[in-house]
Amino acid sequence: MSQAAAAAGDPAALVSAAQRARAEQDMVAACAAINAAAKAAPDHPAIAFMQAQFAFEGWYPAAGLFERAALLNPGNAAVVRNLALALAAEGDRARAERLLEGVLARMPGWADGHGALSTLRVTAGKCDPWRSYREAAAREPGNGAIYQAWFQKLAAAKDWDGAGAVLALAEARGVTSGLAPLRLYLACEGGTAPADPVIFAPFAGSSDPGLTLLQVRHALRHGDLQRALALAEAQLATPQAGQFWPYASLCWRLLDDPRAAWLEGGETGFAQSFDLGLAPARLAALADFVRGLHRMAAPYTEQSVRGGVQTDRDMLLHHDPLIGDLRVRLARAVADWRDGLPDREGDEGAHHPLLGRKPQNIRFSGSWSVRLSAGGYHSAHTHPLGWASTAFYLAVPGDPGPDHAGDLALGAPPPELKLDLAPLRHITPQAGRLAIFPSTTWHGTVPFAGAERLTIAFDIAPPPGEQDKP
Repeated sequence: MSQAAAAAGDPAALVSAAQRARAEQDMVAACAAINAAAKAAPDHPAIAFMQAQFAFEGWYPAAGLFERAALLNPGNAAVVRNLALALAAEGDRARAERLLEGVLARMPGWADGHGALSTLRVTAGKCDPWRSYREAAAREPGNGAIYQAWFQKLAAAKDWDGAGAVLALAEARGVTSGLAPLRLYLACEGGTAPADPVIFAPFAGSSDPGLTLLQVRHALRHGDLQRALALAEAQLATPQAGQFWPYASLCWRLLDDPRAAWLEGGETGFAQSFDLGLAPARLAALADFVRGLHRMAAPYTEQSVRGGVQTDRDMLLHHDPLIGDLRVRLARAVADWRDGLPDREGDEGAHHPLLGRKPQNIRFSGSWSVRLSAGGYHSAHTHPLGWASTAFYLAVPGDPGPDHAGDLALGAPPPELKLDLAPLRHITPQAGRLAIFPSTTWHGTVPFAGAERLTIAFDIAPPPGEQDKP
């Protein structure tokens, strides 16, 4: 559709314009276009849902729009789930919970509903956040999908006793299908599995990359580096490579393989920090603004945050001009970092997950703010879907403590793998600075003293189909 058609109020053209703007991460323009489409076609169910969703993503008030979309989309569970999320974001968590509870009472097997409700309860710091799963399993005791979803939530929280109890309950009620892989996962990640890899023999025909990752981690825990490396390397040319590069790096480092330096950037590494040039008053205003967006009482169980909280939506899609200005500065800094990276060389360089995938256009792929309190930290993790990852520091403690306290630690593996590897590098945070590093690099935060450590973090990824930069 042409711009003229959009200007004339053609709903289809306006929807296309809204989708283009959203793809370009301009939620102000996207919402303006979809609002115009909704005005032109006020009773169109899909447009009403899109209007509400775009408003939510742009951090505009969206609960009322979702309520209208729910009326136009009766029976659409996704609309109800997102209405609940919008209600919670706008401060009405009690109503959000009641809404989800009501639907789950009629649809006990609604996985997305359980996920949304348990997340609301977790981040509100409530006791027994998983009780909707228990109630659903009581209503439908033979529904194996409920136990599996329940198990996965508990496993993400590393509640191994609780996860084991869920499997025992399922088996006691006659549910056995699909539980064997969960039993294996529980034993490996819970630390009770024997070292012998024969425990994976019953799953020899599986092509599940999650099972391969489990085997890599199991082999590393038990010192079988060659097995871990062989399994990881076999995945480096697959779509799941982002999950396995970090483990290949650990194996190469432990085996003194020169490919470790090739991947991580040698002695200096690829990580850098940049001063964004924000005036103190501007930085203080930005920090105050971001503090106001933190409404959680506890962290997400599946994220790396410990002793702090995280925002609920894509931070850099916020419509406020403060965030818009920051987004431009961040993109410019990332582009400078990208342009300063070494050029790839030969076939090996072409396969490098950082140098071989330089994006021509800087696009944000997930963004969030984290507010850590004294003693808080990020556990070691990576970002499998990212090209580069970041931390922009809005506020840091004046005296975080000794021994790299509060630093960004790059290269240290998760402690549960029990590997004798120190961080490759530390970056000391400073308010107004941006740290950038490859998404395949293990990273975490050293616990610190002090009142607050406030950051905005985001990933960069090449858009689908974008060609590598020559």
